[in-house]
Amino acid sequence: MAVTARTFLSVLNDRQRAAASFPFDHPERTRWVYVPERRTGIPLRAMDAGQRAAAFELLGTGLSERGTGLARGIIELEGTLRELEGAAGSLLGPGRDPELYYLALFSGPGGTPHPWGWSFEGHHLSVNVTDLGPHGQIVAPLFMGANPARVPSGPREGTRLLAAEEDLAFELLHMLDLGQRARATIAAQPFGDILTRNDPVVGPMAFAGLPAAEMTVAQQRQLRRLLELYAGRMADSSASRQLRRIEQAGFGRLHFAWAGAHQPREPHYYRIHGPTVLVEYDNTQSDANHIHTVWRDLENDFGGDLLRRHYSRQSHRD
Repeated sequence: MAVTARTFLSVLNDRQRAAASFPFDHPERTRWVYVPERRTGIPLRAMDAGQRAAAFELLGTGLSERGTGLARGIIELEGTLRELEGAAGSLLGPGRDPELYYLALFSGPGGTPHPWGWSFEGHHLSVNVTDLGPHGQIVAPLFMGANPARVPSGPREGTRLLAAEEDLAFELLHMLDLGQRARATIAAQPFGDILTRNDPVVGPMAFAGLPAAEMTVAQQRQLRRLLELYAGRMADSSASRQLRRIEQAGFGRLHFAWAGAHQPREPHYYRIHGPTVLVEYDNTQSDANHIHTVWRDLENDFGGDLLRRHYSRQSHRD
């Protein structure tokens, strides 16, 4: 990843490099948003073709092939949204722009190689990567959304960028018996968005819903498929570490919670919550055609506990 980052910086001119580079302790490193607004860093709009290619190479060090494809799809979908809103006379100013996705790099203190990180962010996309050397990299928070969730018309009619995230969850819900489904359902109406919004740190949240320990083997297998789908957005090494920590903390301690309708195309929400992880999915806006999803590492968002441990060891050596 470090080599790819240096390659990206090397293809920028001095002005662009200054726009893209920040110290690791800059407050913008942990400020993340998923609405259309200006970000820290250099936007795709300011890059030529070669620079964009280098930016996406860096993105591919934090995300898997599928994750990178989803990121590209989200950017393309922003153009589709602009066309749809334009045709309907409801375009929200300049906010729908597939070139307003920003890359920012955060270098280690005093030029040290670790820790360091980067973010790639724009409407419905926030990839936050922290590299901790021997501790590996943390890819969290990781937000991906889709509006429209199902393209209603035009050349891409019927496209569902996050189809699996919706379909696998409904399959799991309908595998539950009536008692389990009642246990999993925590509210008759969803909440209008993911509950954690863009908080830098996830606050205390009580476990709710159906514990994996009370599921059948087939239901647990489906829950794993859904969890692995989200983890699989990350680079393989990061995903493997996340899934291993979930197993070590106890897969049976995961809770599957649902709110809203039990059938597609009506507002609904779900989450997977365990000691180390929180996955949230919401599809309530735009007549239930607007998905938000996020992966939160409850111990290590933006480096978290691993980062504190790193600094502690550095101080001890000093």
